[in-house]
Amino acid sequence: MVEVSFDRSPDMYRHWGLRTDGPVAWLELDVDEQGGLVPGYELKLNSYDLGVDIELYDAVQRLRFEHPEVRAVVVTSAKEKVFCAGANIRMLAGSAHEWKVNFCKFTNETRNGMEDASEHSGLTFIAAVNGSCAGGGYELALACDRILLIDDNSSSVALPEVPLLGVLPGTGGLTRLTDKRHVRKDLADVFATRSDGVRGKTAVDWGLVDEVVPRRDFRTVVEQRAREAAARHPRPADVRGIQLAPLEREISDEGIFYRYVRGEFDRPGGLVRITVRGPDGGDGWLLALTRELDDLILRLRANEPELGTWVLRTEGDRERVLAEEQRLLSAKDDWLANEILHYYKRTLKRLDVTSRSLVALVEPGSCFAGLLLELALACDVQYMLDGPPIEDPDSEERAQLTLSEANFGTFPMGNGLSRLQSRFYGHEDHLDWLRREAGQPLSAARARELGLVTDAPDDLDWEDEIRIVLENRAALSPDALTGMEANHRFTGPETMETKIFGRLSAWQNWIFVRPNASGPEGALRRYGTGQRAVYDRKRV
Repeated sequence: MVEVSFDRSPDMYRHWGLRTDGPVAWLELDVDEQGGLVPGYELKLNSYDLGVDIELYDAVQRLRFEHPEVRAVVVTSAKEKVFCAGANIRMLAGSAHEWKVNFCKFTNETRNGMEDASEHSGLTFIAAVNGSCAGGGYELALACDRILLIDDNSSSVALPEVPLLGVLPGTGGLTRLTDKRHVRKDLADVFATRSDGVRGKTAVDWGLVDEVVPRRDFRTVVEQRAREAAARHPRPADVRGIQLAPLEREISDEGIFYRYVRGEFDRPGGLVRITVRGPDGGDGWLLALTRELDDLILRLRANEPELGTWVLRTEGDRERVLAEEQRLLSAKDDWLANEILHYYKRTLKRLDVTSRSLVALVEPGSCFAGLLLELALACDVQYMLDGPPIEDPDSEERAQLTLSEANFGTFPMGNGLSRLQSRFYGHEDHLDWLRREAGQPLSAARARELGLVTDAPDDLDWEDEIRIVLENRAALSPDALTGMEANHRFTGPETMETKIFGRLSAWQNWIFVRPNASGPEGALRRYGTGQRAVYDRKRV
């Protein structure tokens, strides 16, 4: 398996061009056919793989942090008569199942990140569809706020996965059609079962695009729409971006180690021990921590699929964590504080949808307070030591955790609820009780009484209890655990985001392993051969 790195910067992009012109940025897709992340396929017609999307993710992050002057982003193609053909079919057909799952998940997160930037960073994304636009290419356009389609009697938008490949649009296409663009469900059905797509005035009438523009006027109109959008969000005075410098890390057989985050591998146990450090007096703690945690999550998901349990700990001063939190929350009208808080929110969301068992351990010396307590609340189970440190039984130090303002909605999950609301769904009176406890250090016994931890073994039982928990988890079916955890994590209402991850991604990746898609005579295998797929007609 290829070791995937998520380190990118504009000077090393192979597939995207990023340039800024005052309040307008241009993101131009120009995929290098020979630039696939792994061997075995060519990225023709601006089709993409994980490597292309890693660059897009990096570009959006840089627009948010390095270019606060930008208010409109034009997403277009540098190639003639083709916008994007979507995910590369040869890549999908030849990839292991876990690779396809991770690819679809990351791509979904990247599209959601664009929409998050629209909602919270004042960025308007305009898809300038200057050629054929199919599958994931149209899904990229759907992630934008406005879609302009070139009117040249040949360019169209299409979701051909169902009729051509026997799969579904895997990065939110079906959901965004109805929930975001409000396309009538019967028209969405017709559209998603037509391999040739829809063009011109019909695409506008159905709500698939916002505007069609003649070829001769296309560039001029796109720039005009971008300038108009940027003018609706005037740039704050005297704003300068910050540089996202390359991350410093050490990678070895023992794990991945950063300044504030470390992930230690236990391969015999099938787990990773993740420790997050609190503030140490240096500047930029939360941004640095978030970048490191984000990178660790992505690297573990892509490169360590057999390490199925992640054990999360913290270490540091809870009061420092709360002070740093308050500093950022009191300054959230400042553009940088706003971006840092939303980045931490998106990283927690990435943890929420990660297909791993998440176990939090709260011990003496932990700093699970406020925004760092969200890490524990994101876990499937939480255990808190009721007693002295195991290594120092004579110590007076005890584990504590602290609720704060940040735990009641600052970092919502994909379902729109806080993690406390999800944990105590349907129990508003309990949430009121917890609000009254905010700001108070909570002992293990009190945390258990409040339902904030799963259990609180004493120091005599701690090591055996935790060992049994981890061994039991490792003995269960990974597939069954993934399904169970995903169900339990997202209680309550559905949103477009939870539908994309909970419905569409699950269906898409289940369909990928079925013979009708991936069998010897399946649609993915026979795509491009001139032979029709042979389907097992039983509905399952």
